[in-house]
Parts: sequence; C-alpha cells; structure tokens
Amino acid sequence: MRAVIQRVLSASVTVDGQVVGAIDEPGLLVYLGVTHDDGPQEIAWTVGKIRDLRLLRDEQSVSDAGAPVLVISQFTLYGDGRKGRRPTWLAAAPQPVSEPAYDAVCEALSRDGIRVERGLFGADMRVASVGDGPVTLIIESP
Repeated sequence: MRAVIQRVLSASVTVDGQVVGAIDEPGLLVYLGVTHDDGPQEIAWTVGKIRDLRLLRDEQSVSDAGAPVLVISQFTLYGDGRKGRRPTWLAAAPQPVSEPAYDAVCEALSRDGIRVERGLFGADMRVASVGDGPVTLIIESP
C-alpha cells in the first residue's frame, strides 16, 4: 500500500460539481494506492502511520490534535512510466481488491476516533487543497 500524505489547511473533493468530502481546518489529505497483495497487515500499518505520524504543526499527529483526514483513492500511485510514453497501471490492484482495502483504511481511521472525509471510489474527482508548509510525505507499507 502506498500513500501520499499532505498537511493541509483545508481540502475538498467534488464529483460532478457536488462536494462529496471536505475538511475546513488543518489536517491531512491522503492519496491512497492499493496493489494486488495488500491485505490486513498493510492496511493496519498504513492506518497507524496516517494516524500517528507527527506531520501537523507543533509535531502533532492527527490523533494528538483531533484533526481530520480526507482520503482519496488513487490507483495512479502505482503507475509506471519508466518505459515509453504511456504509463502502465499493472501494479495497481483492480476494484475488487482496492475498493475494500480503501474502505477498510477509512473505517479503521474512523474507529480510532479520526474524523474521516472521503472521495468517491472510482469517480472522476476534482481535488482542491490549501497546503500547509509545504509538507508532503510518501509512505509505503513494508
């Protein structure tokens, strides 16, 4: 599992002009990519990192600060552009694998007391954010 985590002052995601998820206070915007063999271990590791990494101001985590997280599914995190001019998406898990993993990450963060806003899986989304920092981190489960 791979994630790009950005510290933001605010962020929102719209589908067909309708806001489907938004945070309007400091928190994290997380783009989440799932590969074929991601399972419960990778989900737990990723949730722990999103929850506990001290990326917010004053070296706080979202758990420490009670800050929200906007999670967006992002299969392109597993794109490969090393050959030719067209990237391949072979490393990205198909929907029957990736959507339940995405849901599990969001649900686990919620169970841990984090306010989670979400994109719409598989939709053509427009994401807007106001970065805070800039602070952006790429994580990948072992």
